[in-house]
Amino acid sequence: MRSMGLDLGSVTCGIALTDPMKMVARTFETFRFKDSDYETCADHIAELVKSQAVDEIVLGLPKHMNGDIGDKGEICLDFRDMLAERVDCKIIMWDERLTTVAAQRILISADVSRKKRKKVIDQMAAVQILQSYIDKV
Repeated sequence: MRSMGLDLGSVTCGIALTDPMKMVARTFETFRFKDSDYETCADHIAELVKSQAVDEIVLGLPKHMNGDIGDKGEICLDFRDMLAERVDCKIIMWDERLTTVAAQRILISADVSRKKRKKVIDQMAAVQILQSYIDKV
């Protein structure tokens, strides 16, 4: 079984998966959907849960630096509820503060062009979310 990490945006969802031993997170894909069409995204994630033998989802929860949950955080909580109706696995909300910044730094240090970074930044943020969860549990 594997864990899946998600970095949800308004038109993309970065997806990361662990290896079967749940030791290392790796990029999987960036799923693109119409603006705020979270139902389509949830359906896609549910399909992946089955096809990739996922037994837990780690969904990034965007918080303000003071710890408050804003509009984007509320959207992620609603998305969790949509997923819960579609999948039979544990869904963990995980603080995602600064994960995109960390992902950006990794890509810049690897000398990835700005154009290519834009294509994979959501996946890399999902890896950061998932790996930080794995490292803590």
